[in-house]
Amino acid sequence: MRHAPYLAPFGELADPRVMVDLAVTAEGAGWDGVFLWDHALRPASEAAEVADVWVTLAAMAANTGTIRLGPMVTPIVRRRPQKLAREAVTLDHLSGGRLTLGLGLGVDTGGELSRFGEVVGEQERGDILDEGVELLSALWSGEPVEHRGAQFTADGVRFRPRPQQRPRIPLWFAARGGSRRPVRRAARWDGLFPVDTTPDQLEAMVELVVAERGSLDGFDVATLAMPGIDIDDLARRGATWAMWSFLPGEPAVDVLAAIEAGPGAASRA
Repeated sequence: MRHAPYLAPFGELADPRVMVDLAVTAEGAGWDGVFLWDHALRPASEAAEVADVWVTLAAMAANTGTIRLGPMVTPIVRRRPQKLAREAVTLDHLSGGRLTLGLGLGVDTGGELSRFGEVVGEQERGDILDEGVELLSALWSGEPVEHRGAQFTADGVRFRPRPQQRPRIPLWFAARGGSRRPVRRAARWDGLFPVDTTPDQLEAMVELVVAERGSLDGFDVATLAMPGIDIDDLARRGATWAMWSFLPGEPAVDVLAAIEAGPGAASRA
């Protein structure tokens, strides 16, 4: 099992210099990665300060050398695949091949979709995600891309450089407990990020992945973790990453202290 702090870059953590300090501390304390929430707007009940995840990750990548980094998760529904493709490859090269890209439908928490006129229907967002990730992967190939779909167009374009990682930047997909289409989507790629999921639901999701892929070889299952959770049980059910969750609004000094203590301390808490 690998371990990563899962951080919301809001409030005090919206300061990219604070986030760099946390990433450097995590690397020194033996964590395997650091992953960030990706949001543009938060509810009025939360802190108004929100950092841009991609700029923050770039700063973290430039100041670390071993830990895996990535957004968890980025919704293509409020992005353009060509822009996301360029950002991801640039960050992959900057980090020396340490980027994992989490993708999902996105949520309308705080109105971050509806208040900007984005698509809010779940089925439609799923269709956009499915088409968008295929285009994203094609753009990373370094070969000419011809794509004319329901949502996106790429007219004979060729993107270079390719990602440093082969065959591509790993793609993990979010799925909520009890859902099947998102799990099947994840099974076609490199990883699953279950949210709002019980241990039994996690096990059922992993079983569906195995049914779709034939095995879990080369596939990651990154599950949310909180102090007191039975990590060994989650590993038996198929989890490969424990994403130790720090909720929005937690003081930076408390987050730093928890990260300094290392993943072992989190597992025992």
